Amino acid sequence: MQRRTLLKLATLAGGAALAGRVPLAFAQDKTPIKVGILHSLSGTMAISETSLKDVALMTIAEINANGGVMGRPLEAVVVDPASNWPLFAERARQLLTQDKVAAVFGCWTSVSRKSVLPVFEELNGLLFYPVQYEGEEMSPNVFYTGAAPNQQAIPAVEYLLSEEGGGAKRIFLLGTDYVYPRTTNQILRAFLHSKGIQDSDIEEVYTPFGHADYQTIVANIRKFSQGGKTAVVSTINGDSNVPFYRELGNQGLSAQDVPVVAFSVGEEELRGIDTKPLVGHLAAWNYFMSVDNPTNTTFKKSWSDYVKSANLPGGDDRVTNDPMEATWVGMQLWKQAVEKAKSTDVDEVRKAIVGESVDAPSGFKLTMDGNHHLHKPVMIGEIRDDGQFDVVWSTPEVVRAQPWSPYIPGNEKKPDVVS
Repeated sequence: MQRRTLLKLATLAGGAALAGRVPLAFAQDKTPIKVGILHSLSGTMAISETSLKDVALMTIAEINANGGVMGRPLEAVVVDPASNWPLFAERARQLLTQDKVAAVFGCWTSVSRKSVLPVFEELNGLLFYPVQYEGEEMSPNVFYTGAAPNQQAIPAVEYLLSEEGGGAKRIFLLGTDYVYPRTTNQILRAFLHSKGIQDSDIEEVYTPFGHADYQTIVANIRKFSQGGKTAVVSTINGDSNVPFYRELGNQGLSAQDVPVVAFSVGEEELRGIDTKPLVGHLAAWNYFMSVDNPTNTTFKKSWSDYVKSANLPGGDDRVTNDPMEATWVGMQLWKQAVEKAKSTDVDEVRKAIVGESVDAPSGFKLTMDGNHHLHKPVMIGEIRDDGQFDVVWSTPEVVRAQPWSPYIPGNEKKPDVVS
């Protein structure tokens, strides 16, 4: 009797499957997969981070429209740490313990990433970090989809020193006062020493987050430049970029006089600024909106369509930029890894994602390395009067990231891949 009952149940289940009415126990899991979006939507960093939240939601909508991940829709859980670094850690813990997200896409500043790092390592969460940074870190719980110093800062300064880049003999290091600018400038100072530049030809100045008065600093840049061909390396972050660039224009300090190369200024930060006085100043990134290739054309159209459909503020003036591309790439790689692992389990995804590649809007194939960093191209763009960039220099191929800068003593003993 028991055997006949089991056979009958099996027959009923098979018939229901054929009819498209599979009982719940046999149906494919269609419950949403939650992913966290951890970006400042208020405070000094909102000018940069809001677009990363928006492009993450666009990418989630695209993935869902194409069948989701393993047939399951993605559900975004958006939180606002409000440019408050300890609050980043609180919100990260909330996402992992209360919301039970499978992965988190977020942070901009290194201080926010450093704030959340112990939380992700304690709870074995997964963070995709989409912004260039100072290196000196390689966590098993973080995938760094922005640039390491050898993929942005060092090539940019080498360009400034070259004949093609103007042959600078003096460097003014100007940044926001926190870990990324200070560590990056420590690396750059050692790099400049290796090129024969003495400390007397290097000036280093920091301002707090949200700083707005750059009149004296720009005047000091002009004075410093009287000692020889000078370039400025800017690691200013957030909304302080607006008054800095305005002051350059106010004092008539042109790119022909003293070129500025920025590591945290892109199309979004220039939106709404009169860029005509800034033409010729530079930024170093791994992607610019102006690059011409089919993948970028599709990416820009998707963004434009999403801006319209979601009725985002700024409308037709909204732009794409490097950290937005890195956010999109990170989400695509995570999706591929989940489907390869057939699981959202962090340990399984971590193994599956290494070696995965994406054809990126930069025009290059980006691959996730065992050091949890992407192989990326390096580009230097020149500001145009419409707020876009002309690429004036680029590596012909992608560059493997060096998380541990060789210019900091002791790094030769650091691991090359995540254990």
